[in-house]
Amino acid sequence: MTKKNSGYLLGGRELAVMAGFLGFLVMACAAYVFWLPDVSEFKKKNPADTSFMRLKERQARARGLKLTRRMAWTPWAAISENLKHAVLVAEDGGFYSHNGVDWDSTREALKTDWKKKRFAKGGSTITQQVARNLYLSPSKNPLRKVKEILIARRLERELGKRRIFEIYLNIAEWGKGIYGAQAAAEAYFGKNAADLTPEESAALAAALPSPRRYNPTGGTRFMERQKSRIVARMRASGYLPEESEDEVLEESFGVISSTGIAVSTYAVSD
Repeated sequence: MTKKNSGYLLGGRELAVMAGFLGFLVMACAAYVFWLPDVSEFKKKNPADTSFMRLKERQARARGLKLTRRMAWTPWAAISENLKHAVLVAEDGGFYSHNGVDWDSTREALKTDWKKKRFAKGGSTITQQVARNLYLSPSKNPLRKVKEILIARRLERELGKRRIFEIYLNIAEWGKGIYGAQAAAEAYFGKNAADLTPEESAALAAALPSPRRYNPTGGTRFMERQKSRIVARMRASGYLPEESEDEVLEESFGVISSTGIAVSTYAVSD
């Protein structure tokens, strides 16, 4: 190597090694992003677990803990329309009009991330959340985000809206080890997912962004505000009939036992 200005110029061999390494890195990244799973298996098959669940359980084992999974698959017709509407207005109002990715929300999220110099906002649709939960991780790595988008587009082509939403409502996390609408309804309100009221549904939807931080029955000022906003959006979207909304929404909220009765329980062994 030739010494110049107290530094060193790279020789041909070093440049070749660096170029080879960069080439390998590019190919590895491309292989990660563009290898996509076969999502068609979930046209009729219900996922027994997800990448997200397995990750959480590995993390628990690494800390010497046993994480109990509560999950009970519930078909579309057995889930309250109130919960479907609450989740739609809270998580993805344009779900039935986009092709898996809400590009306007994605651009807004990128602007927020740029201003804050960190990955602060995801802008993910329900379809993208299903893609991430089933196959990926909560990481905010840009390559993971690209792969999430590609899987989401494939989910839309292969499964369709109703099936994607049904899967989402069954795999979404609603607390430590609590997955899906039925487990959440039983854990927090002692009832079936089919019987959730608008207020209860709004409380569950309000907890979705951070289910281990926000308790649907916690009664904090923040959660009460979020719940009220979701109910207002449900009303504005026509999901709450005028003649019954006042009577329904006057029901007391209360804190219900979190025993998770009749929920399928899977003990994660060490």
